[in-house]
Amino acid sequence: MIGRTMLVAVAGLAAALLSVPARAQSWPTQPIVMIIPFAPGPIDGVARTIGEAMSRDLGQPVLIENIPGAGGTVGVARAAQARPDGYRVLMHNIGMATAPTLYRRLSFDPVRDFEPVGLMNRNPMVWIGRPDFPGSTLAEMTEYMRRQGGGLNLAHAGLGSSSQLCAMLMQSALRAQANTVPFRSSGEVFPQLIAGRIDLYCDQTTSALGQVQGRSVKAFAIAAPTRLPTMPSVPTTAESGMPEFQLSIWQALFAPAGTPRPVIDRLNRALRVALGDERVVARLTELGTAPEPAETGSPEALRSLLISEVERWRPILQAAGEFAD
Repeated sequence: MIGRTMLVAVAGLAAALLSVPARAQSWPTQPIVMIIPFAPGPIDGVARTIGEAMSRDLGQPVLIENIPGAGGTVGVARAAQARPDGYRVLMHNIGMATAPTLYRRLSFDPVRDFEPVGLMNRNPMVWIGRPDFPGSTLAEMTEYMRRQGGGLNLAHAGLGSSSQLCAMLMQSALRAQANTVPFRSSGEVFPQLIAGRIDLYCDQTTSALGQVQGRSVKAFAIAAPTRLPTMPSVPTTAESGMPEFQLSIWQALFAPAGTPRPVIDRLNRALRVALGDERVVARLTELGTAPEPAETGSPEALRSLLISEVERWRPILQAAGEFAD
């Protein structure tokens, strides 16, 4: 016969298990904070657009909190330490995959310490130059770059930034070198580029859109399969003779490890609803980006992408030899 003590234990376990879906059904009951590990900038517009649409589905506000520092690692570390209840989530990009190689003393593991929620959007990279840069095409830019023999100033927005990754890949693809000049953010680069103190820069279309549209910089090519409706006069790298060079930076949503799966699924559902909203799609298009399709928007798809990106970028970054303590 089963003793009374065992019956009580079994009943308690059953009640605990039943309470998990019950809590998930009532979740969320308070605002959700979306951490962005960078200073306020163009990406905030994407986050707010998606966050506002998610809040309509969740029935709670989605608030944005910028926590910049150390190439995004400060904000990511803060998110990793948050209570795993779904009320503090992280919006991050390809930097999640490059940080383990770039930073020797990292307090988090992007795969182990986070639960993937889903991919949000992808931003193509665009090559731009100072307003009076000689030549107007990617081929003319490349030829001038080679003639200078490493004498051009090529900016990037800090260790592990998408602009640094683009600069490394592009120099390798073009077999041309430049003098790389690091900054702390894209906001610091543009005034120097517009003033002519920086020659070249590669950035996400969401960051460069205003300067390209306002013709305060010269745009050479977008590293995407098709032209953007917001930059119709800028050709693709394929049109410019480099079909092999494609680079878009993904943005994704993560939660701290240990967040219950029903909560992850609820967040993912709200994200998919938001990205399917016509108003969100229109606004993201205006911002120079595109929502991730539903078929690649699951938590499992994001986990697979993150793991593959860590492995993809490790040898590239190790070969470049740029690391932080």
